[in-house]
Amino acid sequence: TRWFQAGSYQPFFRGHAHHDSARREPWTWDDATTQRLRTIAMRRYQLLSYWYTLFFISEASGVPTMRPLWVSYPQDQKTWDIDKQFMAGSDLMVAPIYLQGAVSRSVYFPGATEPKEQTPWYDVIDGTKYLSGSEQSVNAPIEKIPAYQRGGSIVPRQMRARRSSTQMANDPFTLTIAPSTPGSAAGRLYLDAGDGYEYRSGAYAYRKYTYDSGTLTSTALHSDASYTPSNPLERVEVLMSAEEAAKVTGVSIATTGGERTLDYRYDEGGKRLVIRAPKVLVAEDWSISLKSS
Repeated sequence: TRWFQAGSYQPFFRGHAHHDSARREPWTWDDATTQRLRTIAMRRYQLLSYWYTLFFISEASGVPTMRPLWVSYPQDQKTWDIDKQFMAGSDLMVAPIYLQGAVSRSVYFPGATEPKEQTPWYDVIDGTKYLSGSEQSVNAPIEKIPAYQRGGSIVPRQMRARRSSTQMANDPFTLTIAPSTPGSAAGRLYLDAGDGYEYRSGAYAYRKYTYDSGTLTSTALHSDASYTPSNPLERVEVLMSAEEAAKVTGVSIATTGGERTLDYRYDEGGKRLVIRAPKVLVAEDWSISLKSS
C-alpha cells in the first residue's frame, strides 16, 4: 500500500516483479488491501491530465516533472537537504510514508523566507491548511498518503472511474482552486489527441485558468482549428474554510451567451466550496464569479 501510494504521484506508476518472484498485482492481496490499491490507482488516473500537462511543459522547457523541493524553493535553505518529500510539478507536494507500520510523519511546508510571504498548503483530500515555513506532524493512517496542493495553484482532475485512459478522452473536468494568502491562483491544462505527433504542428489546446478577487477566468494560451476538445467543465472546487464559505451569497458564470447563476454547496469534509454544472467546455472562454457579503 505504501509503495503504491508513493508511486501514484511519480511520473512512472507501475507494479513490477521478477518472473521468479511472487505475484503482486492489486487483486492478489486481501480485500482490504485490494480496495486501498484500487482507490490509489483511481486517484492517479484522476490526475493524468495534470501529468500530461507537465510532460508538455517539460518537453518545451526541460524542467523535470518530478522535482526536489529546492527546485521550486531555492531561497528556502531548509529544502536543500530534504530528500523524503518531493514535488509533482509545481503545484503538488508529496511526503510518502516509507517506514513500515508508521501512521504519522513530520512534513515540512516550504516557501516562506519571511512571515509576510507565507503560502498555504492544502491537504488534497480533507482540505486542511498548513502555512509555509512550518514543520508539522501529520496523521497518515494506512489509507492516506500526505499530499498537498500549493496555495496559488489550480489543478485539473477527471473524476470519472474508467477502465483505461483512452475511455477518458472526452470526460469532464474538475478544477480545484487552492487560493494563495492574497486569494489568487493560476493553473494550466494541455490537451491533444493523445497519440501521434500532430501536436508538433500545433494540433493542441493549451488553457490558462486564473482566479483573482473571487473570479475564475478561462483563456487560451494556444488553440488550433485542427484540434477542438469537447471536454465539459463538470465542477469547480474552491478550497476555503466554512467561515469563508458562509460569506458567499451567490455564484454566476459569464460566457458569450450571457450570464447565469450556478448552484453551489459547501463540502465540510473536504473544506471546499463546490460549484456544480457550469455547462461550459474547459477549452472555452468564460468566467465564474463568487459574490460575497
